[in-house]
Amino acid sequence: MVKKIRNYNNFNILEKDKNSILLIGNFDGLHLGHRKLFNLAKRYKQKYKLKIGVVTFEPMPKMYFNKSIKNFRISNLEQKNEILKNLGIDFVITKKFDKKFSKIKSYSFIKEILNKSLKAKYIFVSNNFRFGNKREGDVKLLIKSEKIFNFKIIKPKPLINKKNKIISSSLIRKLLTNGKLNEANKLLKRYWAVNGIVEKGRQQGKKIGFPTCNIDIKDYIIAMPGVYAVRINLKGKKKFLKGIANLGYRPTFKQKKILLEVHIFNFSGNLYNKPLIVKFVKFIRKEKKFKNVEELKKQIKSDLKVAKIN
Repeated sequence: MVKKIRNYNNFNILEKDKNSILLIGNFDGLHLGHRKLFNLAKRYKQKYKLKIGVVTFEPMPKMYFNKSIKNFRISNLEQKNEILKNLGIDFVITKKFDKKFSKIKSYSFIKEILNKSLKAKYIFVSNNFRFGNKREGDVKLLIKSEKIFNFKIIKPKPLINKKNKIISSSLIRKLLTNGKLNEANKLLKRYWAVNGIVEKGRQQGKKIGFPTCNIDIKDYIIAMPGVYAVRINLKGKKKFLKGIANLGYRPTFKQKKILLEVHIFNFSGNLYNKPLIVKFVKFIRKEKKFKNVEELKKQIKSDLKVAKIN
């Protein structure tokens, strides 16, 4: 049974959630590096009989400060909260990152929020954690404040992969954009997935015999444009359906907007305005422009054979 966790959108938390272990960060993707952090926090929970809370931000600060970054997320907020339910935590604070919050001085963040509002006992952060107005606060400042505010900073060593690279959200974004889906999935410990609502498109797939569900990927990272074997979950249904997806700009039809088009095998039904979870299983090939529709149809048939065995 999945544990129910308490969700807050500010720092006014229940008394029973104060004096806890706090993990602070974006936790985009909740990859193996993050899971190492959570596993260590669980050991502290068992040892000191404390609750575990997560403090995260929406939108991610990087996207707030740089409005030109449109496609960045590995996971959306809904996915993040779903994964957190399985990581042994007790509560999540999702703080809206806005102009007012961004202006808080680093010392005020420590004194007023971490100490006064949350009464944190153990605070888990990464080595490069920055906070406060103009990113003035860092881990060194937190450590200097330990004795003053009676908390302890825990900064575990980052997890290193076989190629001697730190497992991070940045690395996973790079793998996805370079078409290295299999490597990204291993670091995520699951299939990378896009949650979205099926929109009405131009029905070009239907016209050539391959009807698709069109999904706007919103602010997800743009993985390598191309064709993928996918698994699809309809909301509320545990059983997945197999399919094939094209993530890209559809150069054959001279489209410019990035779009996720999903063809579900052996399925008939109206999915317009329905939420889908599309899990990316295998990268089949890069997107390409075909001379004509017949050439495209021939390639799709070849792609289908690959997708059906995954």
